[in-house]
Amino acid sequence: MAAMPGGAHAAGAADQMQVDQPLPAAAAHGPADAKHAGSMIEGNDPVTGHIISTTIGGKNGEPKKTISYMAERVVGTGSFGIVFQAKCLETGETVAIKKVLQDKRYKNRELQIMRSMDHCNAVSLKHCFFSTTSRDELFLNLVMEFVPESLHRVLKHYSNMNQRMPLIYVKLYTYQIFRGLAYIHTVPGVCHRDVKPQNLLVDPLTHQVKICDFGSAKMLVS
Repeated sequence: MAAMPGGAHAAGAADQMQVDQPLPAAAAHGPADAKHAGSMIEGNDPVTGHIISTTIGGKNGEPKKTISYMAERVVGTGSFGIVFQAKCLETGETVAIKKVLQDKRYKNRELQIMRSMDHCNAVSLKHCFFSTTSRDELFLNLVMEFVPESLHRVLKHYSNMNQRMPLIYVKLYTYQIFRGLAYIHTVPGVCHRDVKPQNLLVDPLTHQVKICDFGSAKMLVS
């Protein structure tokens, strides 16, 4: 989802939202490493043109630090919520932030699954935070690495040119897809349940493939 370019900058000046409350107990997700710990943002639902400030836990006992993102453009929408491209103001790094409505009564399965994964062919979770709206809605924001293309768009590119994808790329992408699936099926024990070209991200410079969108995934039970 994070790979599809498109959308436009929202009009209006940037609004600043500050972290000022701890995560409510109803939205807590149990023990997690500091990198993935969630903070709470109270204010308007972040859209393009906003600056989003949150805190992340330090590594190896280091103190927490504030990090800010400029929401640049929407790159995906659906029944799950919205994905937008953002830039970290401190480092200049581009990330993808997936924002989904969170039921306060339950843990978010996608967050739990992404916390358990660490593989070069699965999109990585950097950290997460929660945000609220004036209507008392709770949103989970997953901050992930940004990959600029999807296999769907790559295939569409070749189709529009009436060309076939070069065999070397077919082999390279197929190998990485199966390697990623083998990892998520065995190490964290996850069934993705929604593997399709739109959910396979491709870096056009390195041709690295990453499986994304674990919103439909479930843990495998032996």
